Formats: sequence, structure tokens, C-alpha cells
Amino acid sequence: MGRSEIRIFVDADACPVKDEAYRVGERHGVAVIVVSNSYLRVPPSRLISQVVVEKNPDAADDHIAAHADAKSVVITSDIPLADRCLKAGAKVIAPNGKSFTPDSIGVAMATRALMQDLRSGGDIVGGPPPFEKRDRSKFLEALHEAIVQLARN
Repeated sequence: MGRSEIRIFVDADACPVKDEAYRVGERHGVAVIVVSNSYLRVPPSRLISQVVVEKNPDAADDHIAAHADAKSVVITSDIPLADRCLKAGAKVIAPNGKSFTPDSIGVAMATRALMQDLRSGGDIVGGPPPFEKRDRSKFLEALHEAIVQLARN
């Protein structure tokens, strides 16, 4: 598969690594598709495009899941979206650099459900740990590696 066939989909509304995805896409000559519920500023580039979907909560996820395939890298922290994209054959990376895989997604889905139950019962408050500089570095490494792996296949 040539690099020109590879696409990076960014679940962009709350993504802290959009700029990094743009840079990696440009470096590898790979298209970056930014999917969001509202207009976001994206750099002018023939490789970067934006899709603005309806404002309903699942519209961006639905668009990404409908277009992701074995030639795609999806950037999201949304675990149900990660599951849908993995089933379509895509590589999926969270903004903190963690790769979702068919082997790890079941545990991630179960943990998500458990945490939702605990939060709804008031047992746990708060969210994920703050995004740190090392998360950005791990993300860059994971995205580069995912593109290299897809280009080899």
C-alpha cells in the first residue's frame, strides 16, 4: 500500500494532538481528515481536509466509523469509536499515544462501562489524568509507527 492511500482520521472536537497529526501527515505525505461538529481552523494544505458534521453527539463518530478501513489510522480517545474502527480494520491511537488493538479493546470497553457505573453512583468523580508533554511524545511515536506499518503492508 502506498502512503498516498493511507488516511489519518482525527476525532477533532476535543483532540489535543491535532497539530502533531498535521505535522506527521505532511512528513509522510498522508491525508489528514479532521472530523468535528463545528468549524476548526486547519492549516492550508492539499493533504489536510475538514469534515464538519451535524451537531448531534454521535455524528463525528458515525462519519469516521463509516469511512475508516484497513488503510486508516484513527485518532480518538472515544473507546466505542475505537472499537468500531478496529472492526473496520483501522489502526486506532489515543491522543496519549496508547494504541487500541483487537486484543485490548474488550478490556477498555469493560473498564469504560465500570467507570461510568461508578461515576453515576457518585463513587468516583473527576476524569482522566491531565495531558502531559510525554503523552504528546508517545503519540508522535505511535502515529509514525502506525503509518510505517500501513505503508509496509
